Amino acid sequence: MYLFLIISVLEYILYAGDILVMDEEGYIFFVVRAGDSFRWRGENVSTGEVENIVSTALGHVSCVVYGVEVLNIEGRAGMAAIHINPKNVDFSELYQNARERLPSYAIPLFLRLSKQMDETGTYKLKKETYQKGGFNPEEVPDPLFFLDAKQKTYIPLDKELYSDIVTGKLRL
Repeated sequence: MYLFLIISVLEYILYAGDILVMDEEGYIFFVVRAGDSFRWRGENVSTGEVENIVSTALGHVSCVVYGVEVLNIEGRAGMAAIHINPKNVDFSELYQNARERLPSYAIPLFLRLSKQMDETGTYKLKKETYQKGGFNPEEVPDPLFFLDAKQKTYIPLDKELYSDIVTGKLRL
């Protein structure tokens, strides 16, 4: 009985991304969603807070925020996967909205604009799927964008820009 329960719990954790804990009396409860925060520039970033701001700025669209690894850089850079058509996004306005409401370290550096969002059986958006994809334009089928802070907007992320980021030619 307990083995079945443990296997069921492990399957749920892998599928839904939630972390469950069993106390000494055998009660199971949720602790936190896996991936609800990440560290960037020595600071903890709340994905829920960033998701709320990005989603609201774009008219309450589906959005997941997560951290992605960048070669030779400590921590994880912020990235948002958003369910929206690129033609419907004013990237400068999105950046301004984020800049007004978030600390600089929490503003997503990368955007992934998806035609559809992957969900669990309970309609939660799957962060792990997007996080594993990273920000490599050769591996991600969706349009990718990078925050150009000098221009105060997001620009298309192509192979050359990706190479500049991962080789350190472009400092983040």
